[in-house]
Amino acid sequence: MKVAIVILNWNGKEMMREYLPSVIEHTQNEGVKVIVADNGSTDGSVAMLEKEFPDTPLVILESNYGFAEGYNKALAQIKADYYLLLNSDVEVKDDNWVEVMLSYMEQHPDVAACQPKIMALKRPDYFEYAGAAGGYIDNYGYPFCRGRILDCVEKDEGQYNQPVDVFWATGAALMVRAQDYWEAGGLDSRFFAHMEEIDFCWRIKAAGKRIVCLPQSKVYHLGGASLNQGNPRKTFLNFRNNLLMLYKNLPDSELKPVLRMRAWLDFLAAVHFLVKFDWANFKAVFKAKREFKRMKAEMADDRKRNLQRTVVGRPKERMGFSVLWQFYFRRRKKFSQMPL
Repeated sequence: MKVAIVILNWNGKEMMREYLPSVIEHTQNEGVKVIVADNGSTDGSVAMLEKEFPDTPLVILESNYGFAEGYNKALAQIKADYYLLLNSDVEVKDDNWVEVMLSYMEQHPDVAACQPKIMALKRPDYFEYAGAAGGYIDNYGYPFCRGRILDCVEKDEGQYNQPVDVFWATGAALMVRAQDYWEAGGLDSRFFAHMEEIDFCWRIKAAGKRIVCLPQSKVYHLGGASLNQGNPRKTFLNFRNNLLMLYKNLPDSELKPVLRMRAWLDFLAAVHFLVKFDWANFKAVFKAKREFKRMKAEMADDRKRNLQRTVVGRPKERMGFSVLWQFYFRRRKKFSQMPL
């Protein structure tokens, strides 16, 4: 098999019923197969898939392993040259969406992973929050995208239609060489969900491989299917995993100063929740910081191994500025306004 498009499903029966047909319809390439990996669903997803999509192969996992380990376990059972990780709430409208990415990667062996342009399903003229037209991080680990700075999403007017190297590709639609996936160690199961693809892409970039966004391939993402923005569980995972990612990947010369600054910035984020009387998210920030401190010890070997494998100290797509400063104080809310 050339490309395995693997959709990880957990209790998403209705979303699978709604969006899977579009993926199948627009994926008729030879050597490309759509596969659903069920992550221990309890909503009847498996029975529905077996009945309504009998020609779509199923990988059944016995429990919910989360996004990261769910994919690790599913992909370990699939033999393909390339994996295309695809969210269950993605709709496809173009027949060439896979071919654009496959052709580019076949022609550029130094590219380990890529993503299409991600549009908002409910507002198709706008980029979607989780990935947009390719991801970057700032000096302190905050992710942003071409087409999305913090919570400000741009309208797509063709401004980011050129293929470009990025720091991370979204897990909503991530195409990766199978060999590079396993050489990088796969997704970190301890993250469970959120930030795991950025941590994964950081390891790929540090190993000297490229990651690109190819806007000529385009999909439409509903977004927020697992946890809505503002959910305390999402806040906890984002804050904890972002700190874990920094600890695992930052060089020694940067680790302490960056984490010192993050301590202040995270404190300010908690205060922001407090003044809005959002007690749940206020507590989630401090819970995340406590959990980060607890987990650091078990991440020490990963940090050592990552730094030993690093051949690119600081990829140019990891920006040297603070996106918070640019957004809140310089009032720059578009990617094109950033000091690149």
